[in-house]
Formats: sequence, structure tokens, C-alpha cells
Amino acid sequence: MRYFIKLSYKGTNYFGWQKQYNSNTVQSTVENALSVYFRLPLKVTGAGRTDTGVHAREFFAHFDLPDNISLSDIDIQKTVYSLNGILPPDIKIIDLFKVIRSAHARFSAISRTYRYYIITKPNPFLNDFSWFVPFPLNTNLMNYLANLLIQNKDFSAFTKKNYNNKNNVCNLNYAKWENKKNILIFTITSDRFLHNMVRAIVGTLIDAGREHITCDEFIEIIKSGNRSKAGSSAPAKGLFLEKIEYPPDIYINCA
Repeated sequence: MRYFIKLSYKGTNYFGWQKQYNSNTVQSTVENALSVYFRLPLKVTGAGRTDTGVHAREFFAHFDLPDNISLSDIDIQKTVYSLNGILPPDIKIIDLFKVIRSAHARFSAISRTYRYYIITKPNPFLNDFSWFVPFPLNTNLMNYLANLLIQNKDFSAFTKKNYNNKNNVCNLNYAKWENKKNILIFTITSDRFLHNMVRAIVGTLIDAGREHITCDEFIEIIKSGNRSKAGSSAPAKGLFLEKIEYPPDIYINCA
């Protein structure tokens, strides 16, 4: 039986989601907790790859249990409680869901939403979760350019070349900056994201907000498909994976 895990984590102490040799990652930590609890080796597949230091308020992964193990609603509640007792405090499981066998944490997702947080005044309580930018920013221009991104399909200019992508086409349906009490929040939603894409977009939009690049230059960056022409990537600590959506018919009600 296949299960989805809904979890959240603070990425500060991890080298991203994906398991790496001799590195502390979220995937390896979750796999270890599952294997300890169920007393058998288990592998998990994540909804994507978050970079080193990136956080997730909502992340999904799937794993398979042998046919002789089936969790009821009560079992799931106990399992979530027990797994959170095994996991470190910066990774917590929110829920478990029984899903159809063909459901896939990565490939079944229909949309993903990220948020990037920028503080414009020093705040020690937000230092681990935001990028401090002490310069004046033209947020009207930044939002105008963000809207241009929605009209674009090819995001080659905002990802590393030849990074195992079959193509660099993404279908954005939302990209907007909001200012809330000295915190700038950039929200972006798409069917998929490329490696480092959001941080590269944020870094480039900040350059535009500081009026280091013009609107025409931003358009040329998009058209070029050349990562070296875009701005530097924004720091990982300000980026959160906020939400992942799946079709409702992949879920199975537990007995």
C-alpha cells in the first residue's frame, strides 16, 4: 500500500531534501525515522528537491508498505505521533494519507507554491527565515516584471544549464510581491519549478527593484535563456515551499 506523508521542515541544518552521500538531508532523516518505526528498510520519494537551507511549510513524499501492513485512521494518528517523537524538532510530520498505487509525490502534483521573504529593516527574529535588503526597492516595477514572467514559458535564464531537465518549460499562473509591515513577500505558483529557479528570479527582480537593470533588459534576460545574464540567486534562507496541490482522486479513505 502506498502512503503520502505531509510534512514541514526548517531547512537550516540540512543539505536540502535529496539524500546525498555523507550529508545530512531531510530525505535521509525521514527514511531513518520510518525504518525505525516500522522495523524494516523503507525509501521515500519526495515532491521535489529543495536546495540547502530552503524551508518547507508543506512538503509531500510517498513510501510503500508491504501488503500485510495496513493503517487504519487510528493507526495513522498513532504513527504520526510516534514518528514525530523519532524525528528531530526541525522536521515534523503533519499527516499520513493512503493513496492509490499510481500516485506519485513528484509527478502527480498539479501545482506548487513558493514564497520568498525579504525584510527591509533588521529583525533578529526573522534572520533565519528572510533576506535583509537595506536598499530602496521599486516594488511597482518588480510586480510589473513578475507579471511578465507569467506570460513566459521558457525559464532557461533562471536555471543552471544542463541540470537534468528534459525541458525548461514551466506554466506559471501567479507571481506577485506584497508589502506587509516591512516584510516583502514574493509568492509564485507553477505546475513545476526548475533547479534554483525561484531564487534566481528573486535575485533578478531585486536587481530590477534597485534599478540596476531596466524593464527592457529584464525582457532580454528572459529571451536570452542564459543564466549568466540573470541576477545572482537570492539566499536560500528566505525561501519557503508553501503548498503543493494534488488531484483529489488519488486519496483513499482509510477504514
